[in-house]
Amino acid sequence: MSKRDYYEILGVERTVTEVELKKSFRRLAMKYHPDRCPDDPHAQEKFKEAKEAYEVLSDDQKRAMYDQHGHAAFEHGMGGGRGGFGDMGDIFGDIFGDIFGMGGGGRGRSRRGSDLRYIMELDLEEAVFGVEKKIEIPTQVNCHHCNGSGSADGKTVTCKTCAGHGRVRMQNGIFSIQQACPHCGGSGHMIEKPCKECDGEGRLEETRALSVNIPAGVDNGDRIRLTGQGEAGPAGGEAGDLYVEVRVREHDIFQREGNDLHCELPIRFAQAALGAELLVPTLEGEVPINIPPETQTGQMFRLRGRGVKSVRSARTGDLICRVVVETPVRLTKQQRDLLEQLETTFAHGEAEKHTPRAKTWVDGVKQFWSRVTS
Repeated sequence: MSKRDYYEILGVERTVTEVELKKSFRRLAMKYHPDRCPDDPHAQEKFKEAKEAYEVLSDDQKRAMYDQHGHAAFEHGMGGGRGGFGDMGDIFGDIFGDIFGMGGGGRGRSRRGSDLRYIMELDLEEAVFGVEKKIEIPTQVNCHHCNGSGSADGKTVTCKTCAGHGRVRMQNGIFSIQQACPHCGGSGHMIEKPCKECDGEGRLEETRALSVNIPAGVDNGDRIRLTGQGEAGPAGGEAGDLYVEVRVREHDIFQREGNDLHCELPIRFAQAALGAELLVPTLEGEVPINIPPETQTGQMFRLRGRGVKSVRSARTGDLICRVVVETPVRLTKQQRDLLEQLETTFAHGEAEKHTPRAKTWVDGVKQFWSRVTS
């Protein structure tokens, strides 16, 4: 007799997602599990059929082979050992631990819920001074109807496979090993009446609103751990943690390096030549700074204690301002005339005296050409 189509067995379309596939198999497994249907002679075969279909379709590589070649992909060893089907223990651990609310380690050793990660974008000011943020996290929480147990009446029955011991002995040739019972996940007990709201899983998807306090001084990549705010564990197990990872947006003026802040300070040509007193922006307001005469582009000015106080230390960094001498644009005729008059004062051997960097550059060019042409 020819095999039924795996997608048909599980009652899903060929475009089914991993989540929908798992949900469909969970439903069938609960319906036909031998421990739940001891008087139905056909239940065990239907259970095995669904298990085989899920084992293939839940594996991306096997699913691709099945989509291309059908059941022939797993004949004559084409799909791997034992006709292409691996150890079903992994499937039991993944699916039945959830179905019967027991987890991989059983009720006495409930599995911990998954940790969650949330990326939080902050302005520089928020990162430097700290802020409280409201966020929403899609997660899994304990079912409110069964309090996370997965049982509609809160009761369990002894697992018939392991007789309540939680472990079974497997014989492989001369070797005999013990492993967690694949039916009850090692707990020794099973749920007889699964909660209808959570389908016996003990958890429901929910969007949780949280308030997160961001401490002052955090930087890009810093993580804030919120204990117990991750996913609820199966069967009422311990919840995981939530890790809030900080991303600081680019600032219009400042760039942060460690505890120091950097910024460019554009000044006019006359201010650079004659000196000036300017107001420099900081995160706490403007402060005065003296620009000495003959200041050049690239010169740095350090304002002590005007940087960031790190979340990890008591030291406050500095604000480092890099001068940029700006060439004037859109000059009036009078301004052009004045600049031309200034330029004529350098025409009789005065230029080198007033522009030492230009002289150094010219001397360097001459030495370079002499080496190249010699």
